[in-house]
Amino acid sequence: MQMIYKVSVVLLLTVLSCCVSAGDFKLPDYEKVKLENGMTLLLMEHKEVPLINIQVRVSAGAVDSPIEGLSDVTAEALRFGNKSMTKKEMEEALDFIGANLSTWSGVDVSGLQSSFHKKDKKTVIDIIANTLMSPTFNKDELDKYLTRYSSQIEQRKESPKALVGDYFKSLYFSDHPYSVQVMATQKSLSKINKSAIENFYQKYYQPNNIVIAVVGDFQVKSMKQQVLKAFSGWKNRHKQNFVRIEKMKQPPSAQVLLVNKEDAKETTFYIGGKGIARNNEDYVALEVINTILGGRFTSWLNDALRVNAGLTYSASSDFITLKNDGYFRISTFTKTSTTEEAIDLALKTYYQLWNKGINESILKSAKAYVKGQFPPKFETAGELAELLVDFEVLNINPSFINNFNTNVNELTVEKANDLVKQYFPKDNLQFVLIGKADDIRKVAKKYGSVTEIEMGDQL
Repeated sequence: MQMIYKVSVVLLLTVLSCCVSAGDFKLPDYEKVKLENGMTLLLMEHKEVPLINIQVRVSAGAVDSPIEGLSDVTAEALRFGNKSMTKKEMEEALDFIGANLSTWSGVDVSGLQSSFHKKDKKTVIDIIANTLMSPTFNKDELDKYLTRYSSQIEQRKESPKALVGDYFKSLYFSDHPYSVQVMATQKSLSKINKSAIENFYQKYYQPNNIVIAVVGDFQVKSMKQQVLKAFSGWKNRHKQNFVRIEKMKQPPSAQVLLVNKEDAKETTFYIGGKGIARNNEDYVALEVINTILGGRFTSWLNDALRVNAGLTYSASSDFITLKNDGYFRISTFTKTSTTEEAIDLALKTYYQLWNKGINESILKSAKAYVKGQFPPKFETAGELAELLVDFEVLNINPSFINNFNTNVNELTVEKANDLVKQYFPKDNLQFVLIGKADDIRKVAKKYGSVTEIEMGDQL
């Protein structure tokens, strides 16, 4: 499934153990080890409960796939057995000890995660090592999975909320590498077989392309030895050639993608444009500003469209951030008959960022809200492990956590309004509308040049 790297303020503020007040956020100490084969190992002791969590990241995802959906299927197929265990044996072994192990792929990276009791660390680490180092991609299991995958593709075609993000990404990024979708289409799925999976695995799944974070109840020295023993024999096969990702510029004209769903009673829509990469230095400040616009229940967008006008059940906005770039979006839905009214109100509300601006009382409220999302003394090993690998693979400085409170407090009204002008796209916005085309075609033309496709078709 698609995994997008939008690390929310809420998540980051709920994973730090040493926080007892709003000003004491500090990332717990951890050790970073570089193995001789190039694999990066991150180790953090966390002994509040007798559990261990492991997060693995492979620096290869949909953007590196020669076939759309190949990275997604490859990640899933890792669990179809390895040189030591069949799929059934692996599942039974994990179930017996109450452990879990899952895999996934996203736009930039693929991942594996596992959570287990500390007494079972040798069993699970060995399973993880064999899963990564010697998958067999059992053909019978693969064929069954591809049949299920095909059904999932068909089911998604009935859900505007499932597809609107994919359509917006395709429209905005156009011929940019980030226009690629994580999930396969029926057409691309027909090209995915065991040979294609093995080729993708051989190209990208090797130690110098992998980061592993281990967080939980263990001694760093002994855990380091155990992981080194499990993975030290893994050799790199060749040098990888990754897709070069350039920054997008705001599109030169307003565009509308109208997706016809003949039986639709509602219009689901995105409005947006240029965004930021996850490691942008102004990420925290932009999260605070977006809280005002569409990041909380009492945001401008939700107040205008839901509370005051009754046009929708929810309206929101956010920056969708990837490793090298991203996009900004406003997201909501409304009855077919109120499509134009809802879009116009969303735009009017959005333009308040420039026409009305942010004042001291509004900013103070947003700051308090953001800092208030930090429940003290709450964390899990899994969240901390995910945080560590994200720092490593997304090139985020850990000071992002340690200085979070300071960065929020130091955001002034003047700086906030300057950041609005710098980062929030104002002109040549991009629109995706999913609904009954015959009823909203005239409305769509109001906002830009229209391209029309059928629900489930590719752009």
